[in-house]
Amino acid sequence: MSSALLDLILPPRCAGCGAPGALACPSCRAELLREPAPRPPDPPPPGLPDCWSATAYDGAARRMILACKERGRTALVPVLAASVSACVTAWAASRVAARADTGAGGGGASRGVWLVPVPSARAASRRRGHDPVRAVAAAAARELSRRGRPAALAPLLRQGRRVADQAGLGSAERAVNLSGAFQVVPGAAVRPRPSGGGLEAADVVLVDDIVTTGTTLAEAARALRAAGAEPSAAVTIAATRRRRPIGEYHGP
Repeated sequence: MSSALLDLILPPRCAGCGAPGALACPSCRAELLREPAPRPPDPPPPGLPDCWSATAYDGAARRMILACKERGRTALVPVLAASVSACVTAWAASRVAARADTGAGGGGASRGVWLVPVPSARAASRRRGHDPVRAVAAAAARELSRRGRPAALAPLLRQGRRVADQAGLGSAERAVNLSGAFQVVPGAAVRPRPSGGGLEAADVVLVDDIVTTGTTLAEAARALRAAGAEPSAAVTIAATRRRRPIGEYHGP
């Protein structure tokens, strides 16, 4: 019996801590929204957009992501989507503040966003029975729209070739593995405009569940740029802590 069906039949337990009563208890929900902030890998790969995450990939956040992604607990999608929407909102606010500080004005406060999910491998989606990143991005777009920011899911990317499992690969190996792996879906509009709201343009924001070395997001950004779309940011639910201290990296 699938985990999603069991969640409907059995009394719910928190996917983050196991406490009875809810699929995600208030404490673990707070863990997912710990601190939306820039969390780029160090060193960042070339071409990585402004990279934000809602929290660190540990503790309850890690357990909830894995429960949804690998164990089929799809009822967690709205919970994970809330962290993505909060992160997009925090990123947009920071950009408006930065423009104001430099005298560039507050343009962008009402701009819409198109959330572009990083595509999952077809084999992984078949094995899992769902595409968690796309589902989370779609739910986050709905959440942002409910909160007054025009937003929509924009599934612009697909895998152009098969790639090896990324587990255990370092940043250089991941870059080679993913080089040229993504492409824009034929016929996709790469300069989308959100419906409603009357906005002139929308920010293109990449969405993934976790950022580790940043190579996946950088490759997705490359594919978008090759088709004429410049991603404004990359947003993930969580970021791993496997980063060098700032200033330690002395590579080119």
